[in-house]
Amino acid sequence: MDRFVLYIPESCRLTPEQLLELCERNAELRIETDTEQNLIVMSPSSSDTGRINSKLIAKLFNWNEILKSGEVYDSSSGFTLPDGSMKSPNVSWISKEHYKKLSEEKRKGFAHICPDFVIELRSPTDNKKTLLAKMDTWMGNGCRLAWLIDPLAMEATIYRSSSEIQTVLITENTVLSGESVLTGFDLSLGEVFEL
Repeated sequence: MDRFVLYIPESCRLTPEQLLELCERNAELRIETDTEQNLIVMSPSSSDTGRINSKLIAKLFNWNEILKSGEVYDSSSGFTLPDGSMKSPNVSWISKEHYKKLSEEKRKGFAHICPDFVIELRSPTDNKKTLLAKMDTWMGNGCRLAWLIDPLAMEATIYRSSSEIQTVLITENTVLSGESVLTGFDLSLGEVFEL
């Protein structure tokens, strides 16, 4: 099972502060919420997924360090989306422009913003259908560019704010472009997967 949902009665729903405390006290769990504030508890990622995820974060971080165009977040970062859900992508980036618009209050806990860019990396414990729904959630809440990288199927799916979705096979020559969202950022999946 890739996840389970704990349905919370409306009278027992957690405040944002309580949700943050619950996540901090159960740091070994990956917890998100849906639009009804039900808790979604997911299986930990595999070691290999964590290794690949670290490479993805490093590449995005290194690009951002040069341009200083925004903020990079790892898989332990949660975001409260406009639809009221709280989600945590494997890798994310928020433009400096959008980050500066956040008040100090909205930056606390699970920041009240949808990242401009996200990467979801499929782990062997992840259900593909669940991940596809999560990608729709990202795009429906204002994400401008998102990549679903699936090493199990050796494919990457690119989601654009124009509602365009494109799937490419992962080969030694596959390069994903940050396009106009991450200007100048290109990710060689052949390097990441050591093909």
